[in-house]
Amino acid sequence: MKKVLTYGTFDLLHHGHIRLLERSRALGDHLTVAVSTDQFNLGKGKMCAYTYEERVHILKAVRYVDEVIPEENWEQKIEDVKKHDIDIFVIGDDWDGEFDFLKEYCQVLYLPRTPDISTTKVKEMLAEKR
Repeated sequence: MKKVLTYGTFDLLHHGHIRLLERSRALGDHLTVAVSTDQFNLGKGKMCAYTYEERVHILKAVRYVDEVIPEENWEQKIEDVKKHDIDIFVIGDDWDGEFDFLKEYCQVLYLPRTPDISTTKVKEMLAEKR
């Protein structure tokens, strides 16, 4: 079984998120998604519309996702890869090169982002409509 892992906040789930999950799952037989906890997001200066528990609940309902785990800190990635027997680490190409240190443990792929969509853009669009 080929296992794939990706990370993200996954707030205000949109078609860019779904495309990432779909393309990630297509690379293997099992997709694990590490979701940033509320505490970790606060440390990054991110405010989410949905709580960690709500974001996990939403992701578990997506057919491409087999397992959801918490992302609590930047340093946990090597341990997650080892613990979950990951073959492929996948993330958007806006992070190109940032996770090359994982190549010692698994294949690392940077997938192109979906054009013209991001959670930031969705939030900006909603703010403009007020």
